[in-house]
Amino acid sequence: MKVIICGAGQVGFSIARHLATENNDVTVIERSPELIDKLRASLDVRVVQGHASHPTMLEQAGAADADMLIAVTQSDEVNMVACQVGHAVFSVPTKIARIRAQSYLSPLAADLFKRENLPIDVIISPEIEVARAIIRRLEVPGAFDMVPFAGDRVRIVGIHLAEDCPLVDTPLRHLTELFPNLNTVIVGIIRNDRLIVPTGDDQLLVGDSVYVSVDTPHMERTLAAFGHEEEEARRVLVIGGGNVGFFLAREFHRTHPRVNIKIIEQDLARAEYLSEQLPGVVVLRGDALDTDLLREANVQETQTVVTVSNDDETNVLAAVLAKKEGAQKAITLTNNTTYASLAGTLGIDVFVDPRESTVSSILQHMRRGRIRGLRSLAGGRAEVVEGEALETSPLVGKPLREIRLPDGIIIGAIIRNDQVIMPRGATIIEPGDRVVIFATSERIRKVEEYFSVRLEFF
Repeated sequence: MKVIICGAGQVGFSIARHLATENNDVTVIERSPELIDKLRASLDVRVVQGHASHPTMLEQAGAADADMLIAVTQSDEVNMVACQVGHAVFSVPTKIARIRAQSYLSPLAADLFKRENLPIDVIISPEIEVARAIIRRLEVPGAFDMVPFAGDRVRIVGIHLAEDCPLVDTPLRHLTELFPNLNTVIVGIIRNDRLIVPTGDDQLLVGDSVYVSVDTPHMERTLAAFGHEEEEARRVLVIGGGNVGFFLAREFHRTHPRVNIKIIEQDLARAEYLSEQLPGVVVLRGDALDTDLLREANVQETQTVVTVSNDDETNVLAAVLAKKEGAQKAITLTNNTTYASLAGTLGIDVFVDPRESTVSSILQHMRRGRIRGLRSLAGGRAEVVEGEALETSPLVGKPLREIRLPDGIIIGAIIRNDQVIMPRGATIIEPGDRVVIFATSERIRKVEEYFSVRLEFF
């Protein structure tokens, strides 16, 4: 696939790296000499220096025969114009734009991105994606990640294993015997920063982080089996009232009206705006690193503090301070992956990487075949893909024990006529089934093949 990426910031660089490792033809348009040097030193991609929305730059980047244009510069307006030029001048088939200003996404602008106006095929809002990711974590206490698939019939859940986990040192093949009625499959293990796609001979160790495929009604029982029986938060403190904090507070209050939500925002004008726009949410103005203000916010009685300011260091320090003052759990937004590696030392329970949510949204529209859902996990080292099994797929028509899946690929769930089937050796996938697969990034091309129409089908 020939892809043009406009912008080499954190998201643009992550997308370029992801696509380049899969042998796509990638060209990046960027103005900054520093970012261009970073691209050339790190990735096997073409680089064009200039304004991403200029027709001459897009022509130089190869827009005339590009399959996709992904506009993720720091400017919404540049992203929109780049897509417009890509459509009107070069007829690029698929245009994706990152739009951050919520005004463009308001009901007032509902017709803005129609084909006859601004022909953008996919709009990505990082702030909304991140807020939704945090809400999912709030709804599943005890998990560091949760992603729904197949209309939320199946969830991929990330769980940390502590010393009191009853499943520690148990070979995975014995889990079915121990919990015969629990619809759960362990699909991934992170151990010492290494990703393992397990077999029946593997076992869980204290300190592991595991990804588990769960039949959604079995969610609570699954968490309990892994030693997590935390109650859903009734008091939430949000630090940072920017777009992420605003959307998070608004949506969580709408869906969980009984939860007490407070926001700390330092900017006076923004705090006043939040107070007007969020009835039922308490807004406090001040510095989140002020312990007196945290105590005024009743942090010692808070079950979950969520730090989502625009500064990584503030988010980390505020989370550490809030936990020191008595908050039970901390969820922290950070672009710096170094902080995530220090989670145990810092005492922060969940780190949220905004790039992961944005990259997942973009990749979902790039995968070939009958792909219905996708999520990038483990810092981009793995993906979970939900696809529709076609009659010609090698997954169809024989017991799973007879299908030799490559190392790095595991089937997490099968959905047939709204019924969730957890895969066993005798399970047979049928045409039309929706299959949830966990795979390392190196094996994604193989997963795409499973859901692609083969020529002999015709």
